[in-house]
Amino acid sequence: MTDTVVRMGGYQGPPSVHTRAGHILGREFTRRAGEGWSFAFTENVTALSRPATDLFGMVEGDELDICYFASSYLARRVPDLAVFDLPFQIESREHVYRQLDGALGRRLADAVARNTGYLLLGFWDNGFRHFTNAVRPILRPEDCRGLSIRTMNSALHQATFRALGFEPRYIDVKDYPEAVRTRRVDAQENPLTNTVNFGVHETHPFLTMTGHFYGLTVVLGNRERISRWPPHVREALSQAMAVATEAQRGFAAEEDRICRRTLEDAGVAVTGPDAFDRPAFEAAVAPLVAREAAAIDPEIIALLRQG
Repeated sequence: MTDTVVRMGGYQGPPSVHTRAGHILGREFTRRAGEGWSFAFTENVTALSRPATDLFGMVEGDELDICYFASSYLARRVPDLAVFDLPFQIESREHVYRQLDGALGRRLADAVARNTGYLLLGFWDNGFRHFTNAVRPILRPEDCRGLSIRTMNSALHQATFRALGFEPRYIDVKDYPEAVRTRRVDAQENPLTNTVNFGVHETHPFLTMTGHFYGLTVVLGNRERISRWPPHVREALSQAMAVATEAQRGFAAEEDRICRRTLEDAGVAVTGPDAFDRPAFEAAVAPLVAREAAAIDPEIIALLRQG
């Protein structure tokens, strides 16, 4: 009998904390699902000359069953996810894990199901995002003025960076390393793992650990197809996701420590979280935060901020 192949796609290479977790997911699923089921993981669709954002359509269509992606890209369709795009709101991984693994996670999963064809399978850690650039240290908002910055396709991210003085430019993940290398942009912002894995530190000698956004990655499945799987297979996927999620979050925390050492060893000038003017940055974006928070379900915000 031919196996039913569960197909997953991503957009990063082998060192990525997401790629490593994807392989764990596949191994754990295959072990639990039993005979007749297997798992295939396309690590990086951009290596196939496809934009990373194709993953959304590939899962909603017939090419893939599962993908991961930064939640910001889904916020237009699921407005409650924009709570993670409010700048300078989250300071602790442990706090956000508790909320995501409880009522907040359930509310967000319901919102994804209402607004899309996806089943939200898990929440992975995409790291706190920090600024790097090729021009000067960034210590206060005025240091951002006049610098072009690569951004994700998020209107709220772009508005945040304009409020700080940057000139935002959306560039897909597929094209972003070259854009940094060739100075199409002066600055970028990413978790430390992406900054290292995409080679940004080779051309950006300045890093400020602002932690302005906490990067949430959502793992998404095709809801209609998964609903047709036998109950024991759906349970196998749920159990495998729990194991992969625990591992992925551990990878993310450890990767931050490793990547900071790598950047410092490479000669990057690192401005730590206590060495930049955080109150000035918060003040610069405060009107934006107030305006955007008003458009998000207040219960979602309350759940995120719960002690």
